[in-house]
Amino acid sequence: MGDSKTESKMEGWLYLIRSNRFGLQYSRKRYFVLKDCWLKSFKTLPINDEEEPIRSAAIDSCIRVTDNGRECIQRKVFFIFSLYNTSNHNDQLKLGASSPEEAARWIRSLQDAAAKERPNPAMDFVSYSKRGWPYFRICTPSRKHCRKFSMDWTSCSSMHTEAMTSDVVAPSPWKIFGCQNGLRLFKESKDWDSGRRHWDDHPAIMAVGVVDGTSEAIFRTLMSHGPSRSEWDFCYYRGNVVEHLDGHTDIIHEQLYSDWLPWGMKRRDLLLRRYWRREDDGTYVILYHSVFHKKCRPQKGYIRACLKSGGYVITPINQGKQSLVKHMLSVDWKFWKLYLRPASARAITIRMLERVAALREMFKSKSGKFSSEYSCGELTRDIVLPQSEEEVKKEVQALEDSIPEDEVERPVSQTASLMEMHDTADEFFDVPEPADYDHLENEWSTELSPELESPNLCQPKFASAACLVKKLHDLAVQKKGYVDLQDSARDESTPCCYGATLQNDPTCSLPCSWAGGDPSSFLIRGENYLQDHQKIKATTTLMQMVGADWLRSDKREDDLAGRPGGIVHRYAARCSPEFFFIVNIQVPGTTTHNLAMYYMLKTPLGEHPLLQRFVNGDDAYRNSRFKLIPYISKGSWIVKQSVGKKACLVGQALEINYCRGKNYLELDVDVGSSTVARGVVSLVLGYLNNLVIEMAFLVQGNTPDELPECLLGTCRINHLDALKSVPVEQ
Repeated sequence: MGDSKTESKMEGWLYLIRSNRFGLQYSRKRYFVLKDCWLKSFKTLPINDEEEPIRSAAIDSCIRVTDNGRECIQRKVFFIFSLYNTSNHNDQLKLGASSPEEAARWIRSLQDAAAKERPNPAMDFVSYSKRGWPYFRICTPSRKHCRKFSMDWTSCSSMHTEAMTSDVVAPSPWKIFGCQNGLRLFKESKDWDSGRRHWDDHPAIMAVGVVDGTSEAIFRTLMSHGPSRSEWDFCYYRGNVVEHLDGHTDIIHEQLYSDWLPWGMKRRDLLLRRYWRREDDGTYVILYHSVFHKKCRPQKGYIRACLKSGGYVITPINQGKQSLVKHMLSVDWKFWKLYLRPASARAITIRMLERVAALREMFKSKSGKFSSEYSCGELTRDIVLPQSEEEVKKEVQALEDSIPEDEVERPVSQTASLMEMHDTADEFFDVPEPADYDHLENEWSTELSPELESPNLCQPKFASAACLVKKLHDLAVQKKGYVDLQDSARDESTPCCYGATLQNDPTCSLPCSWAGGDPSSFLIRGENYLQDHQKIKATTTLMQMVGADWLRSDKREDDLAGRPGGIVHRYAARCSPEFFFIVNIQVPGTTTHNLAMYYMLKTPLGEHPLLQRFVNGDDAYRNSRFKLIPYISKGSWIVKQSVGKKACLVGQALEINYCRGKNYLELDVDVGSSTVARGVVSLVLGYLNNLVIEMAFLVQGNTPDELPECLLGTCRINHLDALKSVPVEQ
């Protein structure tokens, strides 16, 4: 699938994902061109720029692009991304690419295009989203509607995670202890006592090596469960996907060979929740941890080991020709003899990490010609479709094949909503592509499963916040079928007083407490960033943290600052001049949790021009500037890796509802609005009691007069406990 990208143009073949009249998803190959803030669709490769598209859409600041991960549609794996109008979530477009790299390039280009056209940020604080954006109109573009597309690289850089590896100054948690098979071996420093040479029972060990392959090829290889795995994974006997949760998360079962284990040790298997994502710099992260699933209970002849933390980080190096592969494991092998635990656990874990050396040798033998098998069989291997549903699919396919093309073709509408971009009239017509189903001849199983197909039977619609929360509730244990081994029950607590439900502990020693973070731990853009792209340590914060909330409710809780009895309301009642900035992070689940941080500005808002423009700007401007730097200062490797330490523009990845009051601006961040974020949060929640979470908030500076940046505020949240969250009064 070819594509090309210039300063103002992105084009290539993509797949339009739609639902037909029978409720089944299908794909249609189309050639898309993104130019001059217009996305155009063609059935064939356009001969020149004058050729009229079959569909077109204007990409402006009210358009959001989301990464939906992998989906299997008509026995083919796609990497899906969606465009939707923030003023009307039903007005949306779903597209698929054949590789994660291609999907990432399109997502970036579309986000850049959406960032070009913004209303005046200095307007009144009533945002456009409240007044109502014009619909995302789809029509044949006229010359007068096409605007000059000029690439502002400072603006483009604001759309994505910063390109550096970290925006946090922190010591490495790893210490090298040896080298084996060309791999450097590291141990988590907290478990290593240099004086007593002590190892714990379940050591966290990491192997690091360089592999002669692209990060995408290595990612495909590691995700595959096919026969080619026997070429490098000497531990792996067989495995399958138990349940496909979403495009970035699934439940997998792996059985291990016994011949590489110590003599007399019984066979082991693992039931894992697998999560993956791709970073903007081409790095792939694959994370695993053990779960319980009602459809895959422990089997006779196997002892189920517990993977406490594990995964891969694949980072491209040498212009992408090679990759640095990090493989980490912390495993409880379930020994019953106490004297076997420390030495054997360490030896078995190190032996398993040597798979990185085997992977390296396999890619070296392929000499860059490696082609990993990768199809929907990997997602559905060993899951059998009931005969009745299989027969229904055959009947539907027969009905599709029986409808002539000329009976479904109709003229293109000249003005329509975004839904018209779906080519409904072409439901049974596609660009001829003989090779589309060649992959069915490979070694993968082609059986489809209800678990995989049911989420895709009907075209999903972007719902309201209430509907979204309801869908997230369906991921509860009794419905999703699995539970993290770290999950615990919840009880009731005392009523809340907004802004004071978490106690302040400057010593950072009490559980379920907050404190201000150290600004020097975070890196911000320096005065000459636009020339040298160098970041500097922050020295201070603009605001003072004055309170925090840890709440729970059965629905989203917005505008906490405007509620009577809270800290913000009390200041407003006294007509005090202080201005408040509140970040309310809404965490979905069986119960919705809210983590809210309250910051107070004592000086007049007008003395801080960038902050004033942000407070009084429209939502599109705010989304392009509000930045978060996360940092897990204490916690397991899997959580640190899932959260990362890179600055990100929250509004480009998540839905933010901005609530402007007389003396405050509150940002209600809906974590459930992103598949990627949901995967991260669901993993973090399982380890919440053992984490120290640090965050810094700032408004990104894009012009010389806005530099150097200044942190709005920092926070340090110590060992949150879901049991101690305060219920919201209804």
